[in-house]
Amino acid sequence: QVQLVESGGGWVQTGGSLRLSCAASGRGFMSYAVGWFRQAPGRERELVAGISWNSGKIFYSDSVKGRFTISRDNAKSTGYLHMNSLKPEDTAVYYCALELNGVAALEHDEPEYWGLGTQVTVSS
Repeated sequence: QVQLVESGGGWVQTGGSLRLSCAASGRGFMSYAVGWFRQAPGRERELVAGISWNSGKIFYSDSVKGRFTISRDNAKSTGYLHMNSLKPEDTAVYYCALELNGVAALEHDEPEYWGLGTQVTVSS
């Protein structure tokens, strides 16, 4: 069993930056791809970034490509999402998740583990 705790969310102005962290407890973090999802009120959940177990494969949605950077530190069992040039449309609850079947599976499988989410609010 793995538990995930996100941190680093908050309020920023347009153009600002935040770094989200996803700390995993339990065993097996290195076996999973890490995904970052977000959900804004009234909108569907969106996969914004994913990273394979060894950081060899990385995915970004078109909406964040060039502004967000995903990374992981397996020694610390932690995933990260660096968010730059934030826009009001980035406002959402951000969730991290672990997917056993790799980065590609993040787009269509239900990940095995989810965090509780962290709110990101970007003001105009």
